[in-house]
Amino acid sequence: QVQLVESGGGLVQPGGSLRLSCAASGFTFSIYRMGWYRQAPGKQRELVATLTSGGTTNYAVDVKGRFTISRDNAKRTVFLQMNSLKPEDTAVYYCNANHVYRDYWGQGTQVTVSS
Repeated sequence: QVQLVESGGGLVQPGGSLRLSCAASGFTFSIYRMGWYRQAPGKQRELVATLTSGGTTNYAVDVKGRFTISRDNAKRTVFLQMNSLKPEDTAVYYCNANHVYRDYWGQGTQVTVSS
């Protein structure tokens, strides 16, 4: 059974940091492209960052330089380090695993950036 379980969300002040984690099970983690997406109220889900099995990263323009995606294949976990957070980063953040025609999603974790 495939599971992606996100954690680490919460309320943070502008300029603060959070680290999201996504623990994976039920598939061959190391060969999957892992990613983080987010969805703000009233908006479509959008890409935040992806990391391929070979180590290639891709970031949305508005998070580049502030967010860092990484993975630990031994622990079957993908991380998203978020620094210099802004109110517009407020959203539900979803973990994604993708390989060819297989596409899995976590349940999401809320990130709220507010003073």
